[in-house]
Amino acid sequence: MRTLAIGDIHGVSTALDALLVAVKVKPSDRLVFLGDYVDRGPDTKGVLDRLLHLTKTHRVVCLRGNHELMMARSRDDKSERRMWMSVGGAQALASYGKAPGLSGTVVDVPTEHWDFLTKTCVDYYETESHIFVHANLDGSKPLDNQSEEKLFWEFLSVSVTHPSGKTVVCGHTSQKAGEPLDLGDTICIDTHAYGGGWLTCLDCDTYEYWQADVMGRMRVGQLDARGHSGY
Repeated sequence: MRTLAIGDIHGVSTALDALLVAVKVKPSDRLVFLGDYVDRGPDTKGVLDRLLHLTKTHRVVCLRGNHELMMARSRDDKSERRMWMSVGGAQALASYGKAPGLSGTVVDVPTEHWDFLTKTCVDYYETESHIFVHANLDGSKPLDNQSEEKLFWEFLSVSVTHPSGKTVVCGHTSQKAGEPLDLGDTICIDTHAYGGGWLTCLDCDTYEYWQADVMGRMRVGQLDARGHSGY
């Protein structure tokens, strides 16, 4: 069994499709998605449809990102919606349009998508060797006592050392050069999929990684023990 972590997708369904094929995902694999499935890219609806399908056929854990928080809160709060629309919500709703060129509204988002955002997604996930969060972590506090600011909003600036000795794997802090950031105790695999970069899948046992871009092109790499990467 492999534990495969996948970084911020942001509506880039073509990269997700290519990545899942390239890594040859099996039902026995454990897929951990790190959040920010929605907004900015062109196909939020398609990404959520694919994730919902995967939850029925594979072992899948989906973390909640700050963009999932914003989308969920915008459903019934117009002030939240205005803010969300300015940071990618407009692109998300466009993917729910009923005809080409027509944008959707929150009414067009199906119930199963709202349930995914609010009920299926979790705030963090822990295995025997790794801790998975969307954004960051306060290593001095238990996982069930983390602040919203840490888990969903705070960018990564230094490695997080957890008392358990487990490696922290996160997204959120976009690596615009397209390469995973390996700080030893902490690995960030948000590699700017929607902005011309790559969507990354990391094998958390071997530290091999696969990357796909919006055109479906692939490349592979390997993180070494000292936090450098290579192709």
